[in-house]
Amino acid sequence: MIFAIEEINNSTELLPGIKLGYQIYDSCASVPMAVRLAFQLSNGQDPVFYKGSNCSQSAVIAVVGDSGSTPSISISRIIGTFNIPQVSHFATCACLSDKKQFPSFFRTIPSDQFQADALAKMVKHFGWTWIGAVCSNSDYGNYGMASFLDAAQREGICVEYSEAFYRTDPRTKIQRVADVIRRFLHQKFCCFLYYCGATQKNV
Repeated sequence: MIFAIEEINNSTELLPGIKLGYQIYDSCASVPMAVRLAFQLSNGQDPVFYKGSNCSQSAVIAVVGDSGSTPSISISRIIGTFNIPQVSHFATCACLSDKKQFPSFFRTIPSDQFQADALAKMVKHFGWTWIGAVCSNSDYGNYGMASFLDAAQREGICVEYSEAFYRTDPRTKIQRVADVIRRFLHQKFCCFLYYCGATQKNV
């Protein structure tokens, strides 16, 4: 990001007469931290109040990030109130395409809706008409799973079960999900579809 901004500022063609400034924060992939930073950006941290034509010097013009969908959702709900544009390079949750909820959110990566549609078509291509589905219990996983289930229904695919868990869940919950999968795998003509994070695996 620093390199890109310096290239823009040093160019006489890209934004002539304009210099971009920046501040970089680490959300640590944490929603509470992302919310705190969003409020800091919205409130402004400069104690000087600018008057006249230079008032924009104290304003945040745009936010780049977050890389995760859940932090991006939290940030967008705050800064979107102030019409501050947010551009993410890696938040793919299909829910962020809803302009009623996230009017100032943009991204440079496709929505998960495309992935869900492609996944359903792949399942149909291989003739897997009866499957089980597991996802990460997060905004990314749950919204991604919802998109996939809709796409699977349109393709005539029967989803036997849909389970969600998170890596910090207690062992008992993870064991319950494992038991559901085990029972399903003991049945005939089965496929296990895993939709967790950015990985899809077929077993």
